[in-house]
This record gives sequence, C-alpha cells and structure tokens, in this order.
Amino acid sequence: MSGAVPGGSDSSDRGLRRFFRGPRPEAVPVLAARICTLVALLNIAAGVFPRFRRSRLHTFAEVLPGALGPFAAALALSCGVLLLLLAHGLRRHKRRAWRAAVVLLPAGAVAQFAYRHSFIGAAISLALLALLLRHRGEFAALPDPRSRWRALANFVLLGAGSIALGLVIVSVHPDKVVGDPGIADRLAHVLYGLFGFEGPVGYTGRTSWTVGFSLGALGMLTALTTIYLAFRPEHPAARLTQDDESRLRELLAKHGGRDSLGHFALRRDKGVVFSPSGKAAVTYRVVSGVMLASGDPIGDVEAWPGAIERFMDEAKAHSWTPAVMGCSETGGEVWTRETGLDALELGDEAVVDVADFSLSGRAMRNVRQMVKRIERNGYETRVRRIRDLGEKELERIQRAAEDWRGTDTERGFSMALGRIGDPNDGDCLIATAHKADEKPGPYGDLKAVIHFVPWGKDGVSLELMRRDRSADPGMNELLIVAALQAAPKLGIERISLNFAMFRAALARGEKLGAGPVLRAWRGLLVFLSRWFQIESLYKFNAKFRPRWEPRFVVYRTSRDLPRIGFAAMQAEGFVTFGLPRFLRRAIAQRRPCPHQTAQTAEREVRAA
Repeated sequence: MSGAVPGGSDSSDRGLRRFFRGPRPEAVPVLAARICTLVALLNIAAGVFPRFRRSRLHTFAEVLPGALGPFAAALALSCGVLLLLLAHGLRRHKRRAWRAAVVLLPAGAVAQFAYRHSFIGAAISLALLALLLRHRGEFAALPDPRSRWRALANFVLLGAGSIALGLVIVSVHPDKVVGDPGIADRLAHVLYGLFGFEGPVGYTGRTSWTVGFSLGALGMLTALTTIYLAFRPEHPAARLTQDDESRLRELLAKHGGRDSLGHFALRRDKGVVFSPSGKAAVTYRVVSGVMLASGDPIGDVEAWPGAIERFMDEAKAHSWTPAVMGCSETGGEVWTRETGLDALELGDEAVVDVADFSLSGRAMRNVRQMVKRIERNGYETRVRRIRDLGEKELERIQRAAEDWRGTDTERGFSMALGRIGDPNDGDCLIATAHKADEKPGPYGDLKAVIHFVPWGKDGVSLELMRRDRSADPGMNELLIVAALQAAPKLGIERISLNFAMFRAALARGEKLGAGPVLRAWRGLLVFLSRWFQIESLYKFNAKFRPRWEPRFVVYRTSRDLPRIGFAAMQAEGFVTFGLPRFLRRAIAQRRPCPHQTAQTAEREVRAA
C-alpha cells in the first residue's frame, strides 16, 4: 500500500495555489514591515562589524532587498536607519511610507546588480516592489497630526543614536587602531566624524576611510531628516472650532444629563466627528497613533451609531488604533455592537446622590470629625457658580490653581476640562476654602479650590482639586461636603466624584476569603498606587458612601491594550514629552489663549 492520505492531492493543490496567489492583502503591510526591519538590522550590522561582513550570514543577507553589503559601509548604515524608520510606516499602512518603499526598492535592485551583479537580489527587490504595487490599496492611510517639534525630537533622538552607534564603529577595529585612545578620544572622534572632520583616533590601512565615511553618513542622515521634518507642511492635531463647540453645547443642553462625562467633550484639545444627522458626536484625541475617545457619544442615543461609524472611518483613514476610555455600560454595549470591538471593565465612577447624603452615622464619623476640626481652626467655605464670581476673584483663583498644581503638566483627559472661568462655562460650580484670621498671601485668604462642571441640569462632575500646601489636611473633604450641603439650594441632585480605577479588584481583594490570585492582583495595584494614586482615589471616594457606576475601555484586540494604556497615560499627563514648565509659561505669556483675548476685548468694550 502506498499510504497516501485521501484528499492529499487537493490539499497540495490548494497550498500551491495559495503560494502563487501570494499573501493575503491585509497581511502585506506587516510582511513588508518585517522584511524592512530585518534588512535594516542586517545593513547596520554589515556596515559596523567587520567580522559580520565576512560571515556566511552576510552571504545570505546579500540577496535581501536593499542590503548593499560590505561594499559601502556608509550607505549600508544610512539605508539601515532609513529602513527602520520606514518599517513602522509600512506596518501602519501609511501612503508616504509606501511611496518611499517604491522609490527605495528599485534603487536597491540597481545597486545590487551594479555592485555585486546579483540577479537574485535584484529579482527579490523587484518582486517585493511588484507586491507593493499590486496591493497599493492597502497603503492608503493619511498622515498623523504633526508639528515642528517633531524635527527637534528627531534631532535629539537620532543624534543620540548616531553618537552611540558611532562609538561602536570607532571601537570595533581594535587591531587597526594606532595607540591606545581613551573613551574621551573616541567620543571626540565620533563628534568630529559626524560633522565630516578627521578626529584624534588613528587607524592603519583603509579603515580610517571606512570609519570616516560611516560617521559622516550618520551625521548627514541626522541633518537631512531633521531639515526635512522642520520644513515639511504641518498637519496640526484636531481642535474644537467655535462652530464645533456651539454644536456640542446644543447637544449637551438636550442630552447632557445622560453621561456625567459629557461636558468634558468641550476640551479644546479634542477633535470631533458628528453623525450624518448632526444629532450625535464623538470627541477624541490622537496620541501615539491611538484615536482615544472618552466617555459616551454626545447626543441622542438613536444617532450614536452614525457618529461611531464616522469615528471608525476616521481611524481607518489614518490607520489609527481606535479606543474608548471610560464609557458607561450602555455606551460600551453600543460601541461593541456597532463596531465589533471588545470591552473591559476599567473601574468605577463614584456618584453621590445629594438627597441621600448625610454626615450623621458611624460610617461618616471620620469625615464628620475632620470637617468639624477644620472649621474650628477658622476655615470657611463658599460654593458658587462661576458666573457669580467677580473678575478679580476669578483671576486670583485661576492663578492659585495654576501655581498649586503639583506637576509640570496639567493632568487629566477623560474627566478634566483644562480651564477655569471661561465665559461660556458660567454654569460650572466652584467651592473655595478661606481663612481670614491669617496674614493674606499672594491669593488673599484663599486656601483651596474645587471645580465642578455641569452634568445636565441637575448634576455636576468633579473636575479639579487644588489646595495650598501650607493649609491644614482635609481641605478636599471639607469642600466636597460643603458642595454637597449647598447643592439643594443650587438645584443640584447628584455629584460625580473621582473615577476609581480597578475599584472592584481593590474592594474584593481586601475582603475575608479572597483567593491568592485576587490578593496578588490587589497587591500589585497597591504597589502601583505609589505613582498612579489607584488605591488612594478609591479610599477617598469611598469616604462619601457613593454608589459605584462601572466604566469600561473599548478596544480592538488584546494586543492593542498595552499601546492604548500607554497612550491613555500620555493623554492623562502621567507620561509627558513636552517642554519644561518654565518654557511653557514663557510661551503662554507671549501667546495668550483665544478665550483670554476675548475676555480682554470684552472688558475693553465695557470700559469704553
């Protein structure tokens, strides 16, 4: 018996057809990115390490597209760095990366044929070029938001990489070095070489030329890419226009009571997409290639699918990773149903119903004692709408909130408005603590500030808490209690407090009988709370006996979660790559915000 498997011929035929048909179109970007990454690393290794250029591995590398081998170390280094930059764009379906690959591959084929007379290498380059041309529709993503700061980042990062790689280049020829130069001489040789000059390190034979051309190529690559990024057209990040903001305020006036995070859609560093009917909208910010929406869509629930579809179309057009941070259970159900995305519980929002709040009872003893003690120390509170503040007092509060901030950057995205006292935010609520029996400071008798934004017509959401570091502990508890006690007179029936990440895990993990896995997870969260205030926010919220409303993160695949988490940390201000605080202040003083300019003009008109 032959032992043939029934249907084996059909399986072989299908395999052959699949082979000749080539990879699936959706797999082409990832395949091209992997090939570029591999060739880039081989090029860099071939240009740097002499032994590698004589190894059998490099014989294999010569047939790969773009690998120019040992004949031009400088060109190999430049090509390797550019291919590394190109691979990321190809993976993200970027049209500009595709165009660069279409130019690079035939140039690599010509170089291989001219230098090595390698028909195999040229054929592979042209085959990959044909694949990219055949599947050009897969590379249609538009550019990301960008600014001139990208050029500075490129200069710093690529310059640092060039210095590090240059030190390797200078040091991998120990048998060719004249004398015994120290690290300072090697570093000086690298710096001179990046600018095209001969350094203090000497070599025998032609090694000096190889090292010199390699360092010069790195320096030229750093300069050219920086110049290109500095002078290419800008694609600024999406911002709310005045018309967008007006339309969002109309939607919030009708439907703002449904989601406590609705008013935060009015952050002016967000973009917005509206449903075809204009009855719903999704606001977002793009961070590190992730299109982050926060909270539920704004507007009529029946029109949400139209806004969500526009959001997904925008993400696809730019090859951004779609994600939603902090949506409600209803929002999560609509997002997952309309898009096929998945949802994961992120934490809980603390909501206090004003009618049920009281300082009496054993459960509120700690808060009650803290508030009474602070009041006995001479503090008083005031709870008002922003529109009821005087101009000078509002300016003093704004300065205090800015100076009392504990970090260089303003933290918050999904539950932060990023401003106090805008003329259009007159319904915002502000609670302040004062101590009149002390010598007035730079902000008078002001000691602490808490700011709330509207949540429909009968609610508010906590947006900001700031206090003077010299004030007594418990200022935040004092002001929240004051806001809850003043709420009935202001027509407020519910107050949303801070969002507590992973609250359920923290609560269940500390109970009797919790399993080892849950206890270990809680222990990790407690450890991370040293930096991210996970446990402290949960315990602070729990003091006021709130009801907990679950919030979710919506994502495409589990592989995207680390990237989404990092983007969310950037958006919330925990990870920053911006300018130092003093530089941002100097820039802000020279270039006032549009709403500040409008306020100044309004005051001048009134004075006239």
